[in-house]
Amino acid sequence: MKTLYTTDVTTTGGRNGRTTSDDGVLDMKLVMPKELGGKGGDYSNPEQLFGAGYSACFGSALEVVAKKHKVDLGEYSVTATVSLGTTEEEDLQLEVILDCYIPGIEVEKGEELVNEAHEICPYSRATMDNIDVTLNLLLDE
Repeated sequence: MKTLYTTDVTTTGGRNGRTTSDDGVLDMKLVMPKELGGKGGDYSNPEQLFGAGYSACFGSALEVVAKKHKVDLGEYSVTATVSLGTTEEEDLQLEVILDCYIPGIEVEKGEELVNEAHEICPYSRATMDNIDVTLNLLLDE
């Protein structure tokens, strides 16, 4: 692999700790959500951070694919719904739904772009055959 970018992010205290990046831009407290027995509140958690990273990365992959196909994405968006659950063996497992909104696109072309973005997105490639990822194309009504 030819490295294009590297960063270090350190978390102390796990889900009830603090996470910081090597450049200091990311510096935040983490708190376990109430749904998992934590106190929740105005703090983030690993699933939210994963969703932020995945939706941003997938959006960038969508831009690359759209440019290749000479398609204007307009005011597109990608929403990642990240769920934490357990397998039959009671191991923890993630599941992701990516809702891709591309205004004014025809269904066939939109599906082609979303599927191709899924093939090149680093998050998609990292999770492939590891977690369930559902791709949805949202259109104007």
